[in-house]
Amino acid sequence: MPHSLLSGVRSACALAAFLAAGNCLAATDLQAVVDASVKPLMQQQAIAGLVVGVVQDGKARYFNYGVAATDTRQPVSEHTLFEIGSVSKTFTATLAGYAVASGQLKLSAPASHYLPALRGGKFDHISVLNLGTYTAGGLPLQFPAAFDNTPRMISYFQQWKPDFAPGTQRLYSNPSLGLFGYLAAQSLKQPFDQLMEHTLLPKLGLKHTYLNVPKSQMNLYAQGYGKDGKPVRVGPGALDSEAYGIKTSAADLLHYVEVNMHPARQAKPIRQAIALTHTGYYSVDGMTQGLGWEMYPYPIELDALIEGNATPMAMAPHKVNWRTPPQALRADTLVNKTGSTNGFGAYVAYVPGKGLGVVILANKNYPNAERVKVAHAILSAMDH
Repeated sequence: MPHSLLSGVRSACALAAFLAAGNCLAATDLQAVVDASVKPLMQQQAIAGLVVGVVQDGKARYFNYGVAATDTRQPVSEHTLFEIGSVSKTFTATLAGYAVASGQLKLSAPASHYLPALRGGKFDHISVLNLGTYTAGGLPLQFPAAFDNTPRMISYFQQWKPDFAPGTQRLYSNPSLGLFGYLAAQSLKQPFDQLMEHTLLPKLGLKHTYLNVPKSQMNLYAQGYGKDGKPVRVGPGALDSEAYGIKTSAADLLHYVEVNMHPARQAKPIRQAIALTHTGYYSVDGMTQGLGWEMYPYPIELDALIEGNATPMAMAPHKVNWRTPPQALRADTLVNKTGSTNGFGAYVAYVPGKGLGVVILANKNYPNAERVKVAHAILSAMDH
């Protein structure tokens, strides 16, 4: 048996033993559960650095593995900055929710209402909500290379032709969610980056989360590594801030999870914004689509959670079943989101009704299924 596979078998056995050990998981036992999940994963996937943050009943813990950069050998910590890719979409959705709560944005309004350059065409019949839920009519996963820049972004939307009637099919899309965030900023009459960094992030209590990492924090910015093992960080692109631009630490991201699990502690506009992101607008198979966040009944089997975060869910269109009226978040729900850039992989999952959350940040883009396995094992251990 190959060494990596043998390690995985031993890890699974060790994990099973800990889960069977009793109802109360001591701190040392949780360390062992995380070790058993993470250490073989890092070896198998050649991940340089990975941080796990967990919260249970308001208490946070961090588990740090490896290095932020292979040349400096600086260890990762809960303060290391990672790119979180599409987990950024949940921040964008919260900003849109804030615009709604402030009376400036209507989800039911035509997208063209907030952007004159799109008036008189297809976006007169595509709602803001369609963009925020990937149901505009088949906007693709990425911008075509010729349009993947700010000057040509608007012209792409002007010439784009839908494949489906608005509201009928879900097709996961950076241009869709990106335009959603762009329109939210238009409604608030400020640039998106300025609104995010100077309004929303401070209101969420996040002090170590950025779209543009300042020079004073660059020493904490992990180096990402591509599939070829070469150093890489995210580059500029059309609607990059809106769709995949956030860089943050495990400590800040876990605080964000806490805010999402306990929105009643926040001021009214943020409370309302979070409620909108947690609203179930439609279902696809076992997944319920919120704004940014994706939700499942809890408890959930590992295979079902893996399937919901698998490539076909992101790459293929799916017929949607709208919830009428939209469904408020139930306590027995798991909320989650994956995110990737070329050099980083992130995953966030939490169960508000249990007060349980986990964030996993790595400076390598590795398969979503592996992230889900780690998070599911940790949540199952804490909820045992």
